[in-house]
Amino acid sequence: MPSSQPRSRARDRNNVLNRAEFLSLNQPLKGNQESRSSGRKQSGQAGAAGAQNTNPKERRQSQQLPEEDCMQLNPSFKGIAFNSLLAIDICMSKRLGVCANRASSWGGARSMINLLGITGHGIPWIAGTLICLVKSSTLAGQEVLMNLLLALLLDIMIVAGLQKLAKRRGPYDINPGLLDYLTMDTYAFPAGHASRVAMLSKFFLNHLVLAIPLRILLVLWAFCVGFSRVMIGRHHITDVLSGFVFGYLQFRLVELIWMSSNTCQMLISIW
Repeated sequence: MPSSQPRSRARDRNNVLNRAEFLSLNQPLKGNQESRSSGRKQSGQAGAAGAQNTNPKERRQSQQLPEEDCMQLNPSFKGIAFNSLLAIDICMSKRLGVCANRASSWGGARSMINLLGITGHGIPWIAGTLICLVKSSTLAGQEVLMNLLLALLLDIMIVAGLQKLAKRRGPYDINPGLLDYLTMDTYAFPAGHASRVAMLSKFFLNHLVLAIPLRILLVLWAFCVGFSRVMIGRHHITDVLSGFVFGYLQFRLVELIWMSSNTCQMLISIW
């Protein structure tokens, strides 16, 4: 045994691979292992940091996605009914928009329908009321005209405010006219012409003595003006119907705040 140890030591010394310049060939590369291990650690740390740095809102949204999908796939009965009525309203309004443009089925009658709509516009009615008020010489006539002027101004302000809140567009992409911009009638809901003609027809039926044929013509005029707004593609059917309702409510409001003859005379004297 003692003799074998010197022999093995001699072989190790004579072995070329044991020299200093060849020692790196017999040993694994520490740098590669360290780089691999450090790379694994860095990738693991980056993954952990990415998981930690994810936005809580994104994680919450990812957790809520299945529930939201279920809500969209299983809407409530009210949502189904509302969307169905809205779709029917849009479809019927587009079908009835026969004068929406020149290429429509009744495109040749568009000018006549627009002229009918002008009869229910606010600017001609306000101008006509002021002219009649200046030429009126009776106290009863001035009282009725002053309250009519108040009703017209209230109609413009109320409809403009409701349209700004709703901001609903019409069934067709039609730009409002100059008179519409003057009365701030730029959106679809509610229809300003419909509310105005409903308020005016109810006002005249209550405060003017009219024969039965004239009463029938007045009601027909109101419905024709409201329906003309659907024909030119400016409003939906529900916009016009809601305009009729708001017009009646505005009439009731004017009746509640009706100005007396003395108040009207005072305002006329100041003016």
